[in-house]
Amino acid sequence: MQISAEQQSQLKQIPGVDLLLELLKQDSYFDPVPNTVKLNAIRLVVANLRDQILKTPANISSDSFAETTLLSEVKRLVASDMTPNLRRVINATGIVVHTNLGRSLLADKVVENLAMIARRYSNLEYDLAKGKRGSRYSSVEGLLCELTGAEAALAVNNNAGAVLLSLETIARDRKVIVSRGELVEIGGSFRVPDVMAKSGGILREVGTTNRTHLRDYENAIESDTALLLKVHRSNYSVVGFTAEVPLKELVALGNRRQIPVMEDLGSGTFIDFSQYGLMKEPTVRDSIAAGPDVVTFSGDKLLGGPQAGIIVGKKHWLDRIKQNPIARALRIDKLTLAALEGTLRLYRDPADAIASIPTLRLLTQPKSMIDRNADQLYQALKQMDTAKIEVERVESISKSGGGSLPLLDLPTTCIRVKVAQISANAIEKMMRRYDPPVIGRIEDDSFLLDIRTVQEDEISTIVTAFQKLLQEIVP
Repeated sequence: MQISAEQQSQLKQIPGVDLLLELLKQDSYFDPVPNTVKLNAIRLVVANLRDQILKTPANISSDSFAETTLLSEVKRLVASDMTPNLRRVINATGIVVHTNLGRSLLADKVVENLAMIARRYSNLEYDLAKGKRGSRYSSVEGLLCELTGAEAALAVNNNAGAVLLSLETIARDRKVIVSRGELVEIGGSFRVPDVMAKSGGILREVGTTNRTHLRDYENAIESDTALLLKVHRSNYSVVGFTAEVPLKELVALGNRRQIPVMEDLGSGTFIDFSQYGLMKEPTVRDSIAAGPDVVTFSGDKLLGGPQAGIIVGKKHWLDRIKQNPIARALRIDKLTLAALEGTLRLYRDPADAIASIPTLRLLTQPKSMIDRNADQLYQALKQMDTAKIEVERVESISKSGGGSLPLLDLPTTCIRVKVAQISANAIEKMMRRYDPPVIGRIEDDSFLLDIRTVQEDEISTIVTAFQKLLQEIVP
């Protein structure tokens, strides 16, 4: 590539890294910034300017070399680099258990205890009564057994890990019978057949996509059958001409043929949502009462705790699962344990759990409360320049999310916003860049804020975000 005389002249005007670094010392903003961050930002600014000269020299003005211009760009890059990658956002999508936005929120009491455990030493693997090493799972096993009716319990890193560990322990190199209609795929393209293959279990499909009968399982049993597996379709539903075998009948078959039975509940719950006007979802206690040997489910999602995979069931099988070397690779740390224990303790009082655990509260909150918060945001936005912003209240539907309750439609109120001269996509992008980012959804070329998932103390933040948006882009 041949460099013109104009480009050579421009390249010579680029200040050196050392000079810019010295100039940074005159601005107290950069005092707490590590040298590596400052150097990286300066080098990137210099490199970007060099690239622009080499590609489009005609677009380079004298202002491009001004110290104020360069230092302003350095400051922008430094601010971006010093901002944590994992940040708080405002969820205005209406999806309660939003996988991309961190799934379940922890209860305030849980967060308080979590902070204490994080700051201090703890008896993670120390038996205070005996004065010697103990099990890290003792803090949650008793609670899990109390709440589910199981004989024993174990917590691992997530439900896929719980399923993998259980299958590897019970059915490695042997056959696992499962209904074809239950071979689900969860988020991130993780599929039950793939998890089973990694566990060493041999998949034996029975039935059809929409109908599976008890005789299908019974006819498939062979000498090397290790397990009858039932998978709850927590992230989709089959309707119409359908049939599936209830867990209790599958357990009876397993008992007759002396084959263990396992159920993967996916999004497990301790709450009967039908008591709150929502659709019936099997609880973990319901499943345990049916008599399976092992039940697995998630610690977050509908449970409203931290990401974890929980295994409950009969002591004979749980003892074997705990002794599997893979259990150590999948074990959870002290912070997850602290958050899980705190969440489980709230379930001892179901009313307290509904009021304290954000996921349960957001799913069961009355429409009148959503309307009240929606009106507060609506009135605040209506106070802005009506020539620049158009605001409307609309009735809509929220979703549970997180691969749970796929057929559940939650009535909600949204605030629809249009801004003069810019598209809904532009609004969405600018709100996403605000601090904290406001994540909504787009419908009919409008930006929608679903109030079900907006916390009451976040309304003023949303108002400020729109005020800034109007100041920046609308003349």
